Amino acid sequence: MNIVLLSPHFPTNFYNFAVALRRLGVNVLGIGDAAYADLPSALQEALVEYYRVDNLHDYDQLQRACGYFVHRHGKLDRFESHNEFWLETDARIRLDFNIPGPKPADLAHIKPKSRMKEIFRSAGVDVAAGEVVHTYEEAEAFVQEVGYPVVAKPDIGVGAAATYKIRNKDELESFFAHKPPVDYFMEAFVVGDLYSFDGLADQEGEIVFYTAHYFSQGIMETVNEKRDMYYYSLREIPDDLKDAGFGVIPAFDLRERFFHLEFFRTEDRLIALELNMRPPGGLTMDMFNYANDIDLYHQWANVVVNNHFDAEYSRPYHCAHVGRKWQHHYRLAHDDVLSEYASLIVHNEPISAVLAPAIGEHGYLLRTSDLAELQQAIAAILAVQA
Repeated sequence: MNIVLLSPHFPTNFYNFAVALRRLGVNVLGIGDAAYADLPSALQEALVEYYRVDNLHDYDQLQRACGYFVHRHGKLDRFESHNEFWLETDARIRLDFNIPGPKPADLAHIKPKSRMKEIFRSAGVDVAAGEVVHTYEEAEAFVQEVGYPVVAKPDIGVGAAATYKIRNKDELESFFAHKPPVDYFMEAFVVGDLYSFDGLADQEGEIVFYTAHYFSQGIMETVNEKRDMYYYSLREIPDDLKDAGFGVIPAFDLRERFFHLEFFRTEDRLIALELNMRPPGGLTMDMFNYANDIDLYHQWANVVVNNHFDAEYSRPYHCAHVGRKWQHHYRLAHDDVLSEYASLIVHNEPISAVLAPAIGEHGYLLRTSDLAELQQAIAAILAVQA
């Protein structure tokens, strides 16, 4: 079985996908823009062959790389990046080389946020009012319906990139004066707590693993206001969140993939925000594993190769990501954090500059079965000097 991984070294923990595939006997082939010598040694050992390109955005180079692999190894069985940014590239390669998995036509109801809303509604899940706006007049009419504030985000976009909270007419005029030349989706601003429903579906679309996380705030506020951010896994998942997740995944017909669903919880509503058909970002894959004492890298590989998931899990722990941004002056120095919370910290590392605006420049993963203990540690780690 030949599986091509695009940019297998990013994020830093995703090399584990290659390792897991290789242990199951897969010919793991890599395409990336990093020098082979700069890849982690474990990734080098897992890759049967690596094709370096000068520019991952140059589709012709990716085509040539895949053509070379076909010549050398035969038919390609999968092509995967596990990254939202490359979702359309992945799909295009699959189409050109007749590889199983989502093709460009399959993304038509997944990439645009406006189409996502329709699928959520079809699954009986509540959404915030929203529509694609092309002109100032259309946006003004929408605001008259829902009131300020509103959120404007690219209809097709990744994370909180180029996303704006618009509070009044002056900000609306400024937005249209400087708006990037892409379609924008505008929706009513929702005040509520942010939760995710995350998991893995097998080749038939059955959910074989699921969990949920609570977030300190939305990614938009974290990035635009340069806030610190933390999130942690839940041990008990609310019934309405679970029901929404189990209703949405079949509606999107996700198969053999991780998924990341986001919801706002208000006083009386659970409101779907968006779906990402990939693993959650940053170190969340490792949080899955620490919270459950399992190996989801292996389980994904097992689903791809054998369509089998054999891990048992019961969420014995909460696992939190706590991200620090060094522009802040914290009460506890880094070494003090490691010393004082040594019994809770299972991992820490610097975060890539690409991910840092959202999840911090340094990330700590904490694990405990006691939510109050976890929350106290989070507060202490993020406390700033007066």
